[in-house]
Formats: sequence, structure tokens, C-alpha cells
Amino acid sequence: MADIKFDIVEEIGVLSENAKGWRKELNKISWNGAAPKYDIRDWAPEHEKMGKGVTLTEEEAAKLKKLL
Repeated sequence: MADIKFDIVEEIGVLSENAKGWRKELNKISWNGAAPKYDIRDWAPEHEKMGKGVTLTEEEAAKLKKLL
């Protein structure tokens, strides 16, 4: 499997944190050099590991905001 490269462009906020220090975060991330997208996923304390998550375009994030 190819390496996945990411750059956290903007740390927006933390939604929750578990007992092991992993945090569910909302960030803007550029994946493999692409345009940044909103991203919600679990991260290890120093962003050295990540869990599964969801990425949203600007349009999808705006629609989600309306739905909430």
C-alpha cells in the first residue's frame, strides 16, 4: 500500500478526547498534495497515528451545517 501524505493546514477544534489521549478533531487537511478538505477523525496525541474518518468539501461541510 502506498504511503498517504497529509498536511494539517488548519486545526479547527477538538470534538472529544478518550482515556488514552486520542482526540476526535475537526481539521482542514491536504491529502497527497490535493486541495484541503474538512476532515473529522481520531488522532493520536502527536498526530503520529490516525483512525478512520470522513472528509468533506466546502460544499458538503456547508450542507452538513444546514442539516445540523
